[in-house]
Amino acid sequence: MVQDKTGREIDGKLHKPRRQLAMVFDLNKCLGCNTCSMSCKTQWTREEGMESMWWTITNTMPGKGTPKDWESLGGGFEPDGRQKASRIPSREEFGDAWKLPKEDVFFGGKGKTVQLHPRNHRGEKPQWGANWDEDQGGGEYPNSFYFYLPRICNHCTHPACLEACPRAAISKREEDGVVLLNDEKCKGFRFCMEACPYKRIYYNHVRDVGQKCIFCFPRLEKGVAPACARQCPGRLRFVGYLDDESGPIHKLVHKWKVALPLHSEYGTQPNVYYVPPVLPARLTSTGKVDPSGSRVPLEYLENLFGPRVGEVLKVIEAEREKKRRGEASELMDTLIVYKWPEDIFPDFTNDPIVLNGGQS
Repeated sequence: MVQDKTGREIDGKLHKPRRQLAMVFDLNKCLGCNTCSMSCKTQWTREEGMESMWWTITNTMPGKGTPKDWESLGGGFEPDGRQKASRIPSREEFGDAWKLPKEDVFFGGKGKTVQLHPRNHRGEKPQWGANWDEDQGGGEYPNSFYFYLPRICNHCTHPACLEACPRAAISKREEDGVVLLNDEKCKGFRFCMEACPYKRIYYNHVRDVGQKCIFCFPRLEKGVAPACARQCPGRLRFVGYLDDESGPIHKLVHKWKVALPLHSEYGTQPNVYYVPPVLPARLTSTGKVDPSGSRVPLEYLENLFGPRVGEVLKVIEAEREKKRRGEASELMDTLIVYKWPEDIFPDFTNDPIVLNGGQS
């Protein structure tokens, strides 16, 4: 059997692209400001039917996430390669687009009787939304904790969405491994939404098609970084090719091995990686520092990023200590990002102004 033109697996073998583009999030820098979410939202999801779509979103962890309880919905592959059972999240679980009675309050003369209470598409009080459990976190005082987890499509090496699509509407680009959904071919069956274990595909109920993160490929082709990475004020989103040994992605993923995939047990081989959070030490009941452990339970981080988290945190702390002593540390220098944008996405340093013919 042969590979079809879309790059879709049709002979039981995994066809890898020539190069694989990847992103690394340093969770120790994330502010939870959702500037990434807004930059993506304003650029790509402005059409009718896309109101509730957040192709990139930053969730507070521990939390139920977006869509609600996505980690328990299934999808991906079993260790033997069989697809796992799953279900499609409902519109309410993703978090509907809310409406506020702005006309009544600001222009209808009802400002004293009508407040800006949000309502969903049914006119009801919403019960869930993107990052609904913002800053709630987990643990108990004085060791309560939370951190932020940005999420996009993982542009997996073994995409469950691609294999599930009966229309061959999903493909993986040979030149960079970006997973795209052709909404001209899509018929809205939503098998892709069911198969994706990360639930990063949305359904456009107006156009009856699936839609998802495209890794800002029109920007990449002009040498411009994805909008979420370019606009991130924390400079935590590294972008580059996994095989570029001089680039930050290769150093963090393969050389220093401190960037880990989210829920690798789902079996899709995601190409988005995370540097796990190093949070302050625990406090005793009297408020004194207990250096024996972190406020974030290691077991919780291992549930997200796998069994190597403890090893990774030790490497980061050791390199931090070297830096404190004034010694050189390639790992810390890579994570710090002295020169922006050259150090964080070296292949995509063009200013977005080039996309508009040099006109601001």
